[in-house]
Amino acid sequence: MSLLKDALEAGKFGVTAEMAPPKGYDFTEQMEAAELLRGKVHGVNVTDMQSASLKATGLGLCIKLKQAGVEPILQMTGRDRNRMALMGDALAAASFGIDTMLALTGDHPVVGDCRNAKPVYDLDSVGILRMLSMMEQTGCDCGGNELAGGAPKFYKGASVTPVYEPLFLQINKLRQKVEAGAMYVQTQGIFDLDTFKRFLEAVDKAGIKTHIMAGIIPLKAAGMAKYMNENVPGIDVPQHMIDRLAAAAAEGKEKGVKGLPMQLGIEMAAEMIAKIKDEKLCDGVHIMAIGAEKNVPTILDKAGIAI
Repeated sequence: MSLLKDALEAGKFGVTAEMAPPKGYDFTEQMEAAELLRGKVHGVNVTDMQSASLKATGLGLCIKLKQAGVEPILQMTGRDRNRMALMGDALAAASFGIDTMLALTGDHPVVGDCRNAKPVYDLDSVGILRMLSMMEQTGCDCGGNELAGGAPKFYKGASVTPVYEPLFLQINKLRQKVEAGAMYVQTQGIFDLDTFKRFLEAVDKAGIKTHIMAGIIPLKAAGMAKYMNENVPGIDVPQHMIDRLAAAAAEGKEKGVKGLPMQLGIEMAAEMIAKIKDEKLCDGVHIMAIGAEKNVPTILDKAGIAI
């Protein structure tokens, strides 16, 4: 049974992290981070060639995590595989006891590092959810053929972007994902709780019922924040946060101390998580540390979060 499902449906504060497979076949770094995350989170999202950059397959790392006692969340995008390949991966994942997934449409290859790759997009995120839901209901594959031994059951999730204009389009897409079978959603990184609250109010007004997990991106430097503002859709880091990171960098340079901006980013992420939990804004958080997964336990400890 999915640990994330158990937590969210029991009314507990859900906590997930995120991890990318390596650009190669050595999983040592990921497994070292996994050791630190065991018992700290309800699941670890394994990205599916995020930003259309070639990595080892997410399914491979999910299997490694499962074998190491860390619950994986299989991300599945429609960019690289048609419905047959997607369902094949789902069945293979189920055979290893992987029962939590997140459906994404996927970034176009033109923004990645293998730009000559041809996109597939047989199904988008809604289509993937709908296909898996139909498989679970009928016990049949995407061609209507009966599956040997019946169909596996997945705790299905999707993503949503709270900072989006016009917001009603994102709300309508969220409704489609929930109707297609998404039982939880993880948001793009949020940095302003007032904006997040307006999004939550819009979801509530629309009558959409699902578990919402706020996306948390610990900032490492002012430059990182500026880059995301300029290049990552749905990201809006307030200027006051950028100024604090820049000031921390200046202080570190003056004192000859390294890592002050990253330490500040950890503190800011922990503060936001604590506020979200204390104010009961949503059902949990999804921490996207972007290569610094070893910092996640520290962030959770500072936020006073234990699963």
